Amino acid sequence: MGNSVPDLDVVGVRADPELADQFRREVAELLSRKNLNFPGAQPVSFSRRHLTELQREDYFVCEKTDGIRCLMYFARGDAESGSPEIHYLIDRKNEYRYVPGLHFPLPNDDSFQSFHVDTLVDGELVNDTYDDGTQQLKYLVFDCLVLDGQSLMHRTLDKRLAYFKEKVLKPYNALYERFPEEKQHRVFAVEDKSTQFSYGIEMMFREIIPKVKKIHGNDGLIFTCRSTPYRIGTDEHILKWKPPTENTIDFRLRLEFPILEPDSDDEAEGITEAYPDYDSLPIFHLFVLLNDKEYKPFDEMYVTPSEWEDLKALQMPLDDSIVECSKNPDGRWCFHRIRDDKADANHITTVEKVLESIEDRVTEDDLIRCAPVIKTAWKKRAQSEADERKMRARLPAPRVNGIGVKRKFEE
Repeated sequence: MGNSVPDLDVVGVRADPELADQFRREVAELLSRKNLNFPGAQPVSFSRRHLTELQREDYFVCEKTDGIRCLMYFARGDAESGSPEIHYLIDRKNEYRYVPGLHFPLPNDDSFQSFHVDTLVDGELVNDTYDDGTQQLKYLVFDCLVLDGQSLMHRTLDKRLAYFKEKVLKPYNALYERFPEEKQHRVFAVEDKSTQFSYGIEMMFREIIPKVKKIHGNDGLIFTCRSTPYRIGTDEHILKWKPPTENTIDFRLRLEFPILEPDSDDEAEGITEAYPDYDSLPIFHLFVLLNDKEYKPFDEMYVTPSEWEDLKALQMPLDDSIVECSKNPDGRWCFHRIRDDKADANHITTVEKVLESIEDRVTEDDLIRCAPVIKTAWKKRAQSEADERKMRARLPAPRVNGIGVKRKFEE
């Protein structure tokens, strides 16, 4: 299993609030939006109805890495200070961290001096651990929103990725092929995330997941629709599948300790008021987000006395933290991990969707069984698109006043 999740504060330098706010405005302007919130798309949890969705539309699938989701912003720097290009990672808390030493040359520049700016890509930071114990930090790109000031969000996913690979990744790789000695100075390597057609599910489970589990961990699959535009916020066309045992919810945890009345020993020490008994096992209240900072009690987290000792040994603040929990076969919520990368618990609408996934669980076998039907439907669509292109190519060009006019087709 790969090493644990990377620490963003080791990777980059957090921008102060004023600078981060300036960047949020720049990014919002690049995306033609007024909202300064985190500009990434968020998946929905996979449920049984999505098996039909995979037959109805073309989807790509990639493994869900156990890493940190970040967008990367290629910003304009200050040429006078010797940093004309600067790069920031944007985490899900919408905080910006400066990563030094990154360089992405433009295509067809043998000098490698030129570079991309006003560019925004989506990806995740992972820590790869190899059999010999060596580690490599990588940023895996799975989408491209804006390239050199041009929005790609309305393009199809395969086009967005093709632009990124051709214009950004190819020259980046060429740079390090020419100067391999520079690799050692990289904070992380940049790669594209390996994606398959949605019907390649069996290969994902049999070949790809076992391989990546050893390198950087895996906690499921992500299906992304090929034909829909990039959508900021919850996107019904990005489906997050997890094995039923790993379907989790992020709650806000609040601890309630038993209250002790002072006894004669306490009174001898001058304690006269009732006080919390911090040595006892507390009640672990779980809350979900209703709207901006308003929380609603949801359930309790089940913790045994030995698990309570383990939690205390983490030496992390537990009260008011965000905890990821899964539901055990007895229907109790159990601790999975602390989500210190998140500022808020899941919203009630997300919680309802995850609960639907848990009740309506889709197993690995269900997905593999469905693959041939998904493939047949995909091929049929591809054939009818090809037939339509042929038919359009045979149509005579439209004429205006007897003059032939070239027809324009969208890509």
